[in-house]
Amino acid sequence: MDRTDGPSRTGDHRKGPGRRTVLGFAAALAPWPGGTAAARADTGGQAPVHRAPTGCGLDVVAENSLPGSPDWRITRAGPARAVEGFAERVSVCSGESFGLRVSTTAASYTVSAYRMGWYGGARARLVWRSPALPGVLQPKARLDPATRMVRADWRRTANVDTSGWPEGSYLLRLDAGDGRAQRFVPVTVRSPSADGRTVVVNSVATWQAYNQWGGTDLYKGATGKHGSRSLQVTFDRPYRNRNGAGQFMVFEAPVIALAERLGLPLAYATGVDVARDPEFLKGAACLLSLGHDEYWSPEQRRHVTRARDTGTNLAVLGANCCYRRVRFEDSPVGPDRVVVCYKDDYAQDPGYRRGAPPTNDFRRAPAPDPESSLLGVIYDGYPVDAPYVVTHPEHWLLAGTGARAGDSFPHLVGVEFDRVNPAFPTPRPVEVLAHSPVVCKGRASYADTAYVSLPGGAAVFATGTMRWVEALDASGPGGGRSNHGLDARAGHFTRTVTANVLRAFARGPAGLAAPARDNLATHYGDTATASGA
Repeated sequence: MDRTDGPSRTGDHRKGPGRRTVLGFAAALAPWPGGTAAARADTGGQAPVHRAPTGCGLDVVAENSLPGSPDWRITRAGPARAVEGFAERVSVCSGESFGLRVSTTAASYTVSAYRMGWYGGARARLVWRSPALPGVLQPKARLDPATRMVRADWRRTANVDTSGWPEGSYLLRLDAGDGRAQRFVPVTVRSPSADGRTVVVNSVATWQAYNQWGGTDLYKGATGKHGSRSLQVTFDRPYRNRNGAGQFMVFEAPVIALAERLGLPLAYATGVDVARDPEFLKGAACLLSLGHDEYWSPEQRRHVTRARDTGTNLAVLGANCCYRRVRFEDSPVGPDRVVVCYKDDYAQDPGYRRGAPPTNDFRRAPAPDPESSLLGVIYDGYPVDAPYVVTHPEHWLLAGTGARAGDSFPHLVGVEFDRVNPAFPTPRPVEVLAHSPVVCKGRASYADTAYVSLPGGAAVFATGTMRWVEALDASGPGGGRSNHGLDARAGHFTRTVTANVLRAFARGPAGLAAPARDNLATHYGDTATASGA
């Protein structure tokens, strides 16, 4: 959202058959092997769910049984330009090669490829490491005056062969040869098929929208104000955020660790891949929209909507999802390397003038298509910091949390939030599980966690808060600066609910097994009948 605008290869109430189908099967599973009692409780005390996919694919259990690499993290970031780089492809298939463009003040550097997952708590495994490579200091950022887009006009310094790399999300760690600095470069090794699998979608367009490398992103530029923002951004530059990892570490890595720990059949892709290939999601059991998944192209939305309507469950584990409408364009480096989003200035966009959809918010004219018709919830504001309030603890997705009606979790609602808003197109039935009062810029509202069932059999689960994924790693008493003050209670709650969602959604159309029981009237009164999709 705009901050200036608003809204070396190494016990349950259901008595019908739906609830028995989803939870009865889960209750019969063997206990989760290994780990502490607390860890088993957080993941439901159950063994991994295996919904056998068609054909070959990633064996998550076997992969995570391999030794992890606890030393994957960056321990010395070093000066700003000491070492940094970007990949020429946001994703590749295993066995493909991609170029790497690195700049460093050191005489040499190395590249270490870490696949992110669970790995007994290490959360990464070293898959490949390069020999020492010659270092070169590349030119500073180049600014396009017409669009204020910043790019790194660098030459290729390495070619990386991914033969033998398993599908997944990777962080390549660049280590300067003088030992002074380290940086990450993210890349996805995408799956050849999503059939029968839960699809982890890396939100790379959103990472890039917030990338301040070179001094400008889609929010602000040289003056620090909205009017100096870029009108388009490019993957042809390093990420400034999180030592080069973009938004991956906060909004995505904790979910991947949990999903791989559960042993779910997973597939990996980026939002660019979903937009590019209309057949990729065919047969997918579930699609995961992670903690901050704001920027979508119309093609991505169309393909996700079609998958949802034909039985693919959708889990939205954040807020502000599918809010901005973008267009992907080619760069000199390769296809779909530029993210175009003119926002309020969409009429100036040359692509729009040629007949392309406007690159503004999905809900706004001249082509309004509110995200609520896909998600069941709609973005409602920034910034907030509020307690998360449980209102429907007997719902099966909250089983094992120990939560009671009215229980609250400080700081779990923030910094952006969604709600069910009957004034916008909303699929029904929709069941609100948590209804949390918030005040955003003096305006009273609510953040809603919602469960929706669709005619095609799929279900949608939406958390309604951007801090959900961050909370998965919350521990201790809370109240400090870490994890926005989230405590161990919030960590246990979100891990348990997320595990329930992931297991149920991995088995197939959850809306058939456990249809939502619409309760909007309880929370929104007569206005709850104002819409439908």
